[in-house]
Amino acid sequence: MAIKKQKSKIKVAVIGSSRYDEIDDVHRKIAYDIGRAIADSECILLTGGGKGVSEFVANGAIENGGLCIGISPADSYKNHVDVFKNPAHVFDALIFTGFGHKGRNVVLIRSCDIVIALDGGVGTLNELTIALDEGKDIGILSGSGLILNYFLDFYNKISNQRKFNGSVIVKDKPKELIKALIELHLEDRN
Repeated sequence: MAIKKQKSKIKVAVIGSSRYDEIDDVHRKIAYDIGRAIADSECILLTGGGKGVSEFVANGAIENGGLCIGISPADSYKNHVDVFKNPAHVFDALIFTGFGHKGRNVVLIRSCDIVIALDGGVGTLNELTIALDEGKDIGILSGSGLILNYFLDFYNKISNQRKFNGSVIVKDKPKELIKALIELHLEDRN
């Protein structure tokens, strides 16, 4: 029996704050809407497998028929839940890296085709710089938050001096952002 070759689905990593106190109701809805837009686009959602943005975006994808894979910093389910205090029930599958947060960030970014950033802190900034270095296309929803404004200022200054293989796109609406990133990725792939 011959195996039918399929086109690989686009993998979209969504990164952002894991702290509930940093995410108001507006940003929870934005994360959910991003997840829904990823599901509607038939892409696979990858997250850091944690609380906050990862959880809210996963709910948006899964509740709308999408697939979500969490890339965990832990080395086991038990440590994912007990040591890192992360939810497990909101992801279709978890991949346990055992590398802690910073090592997990590298695995997450290298595993995806596209990165979407919602506001966060130093961890999100770390993921963004890895994405730049890895040549990933990065999408930012305008008005997403302060750390992303700092990142955009940095990117605009440094991109005049250094060439990056990926692009940074800013859009106003989740569906517009996903559509633009997918089009850019498909252009790059051909």
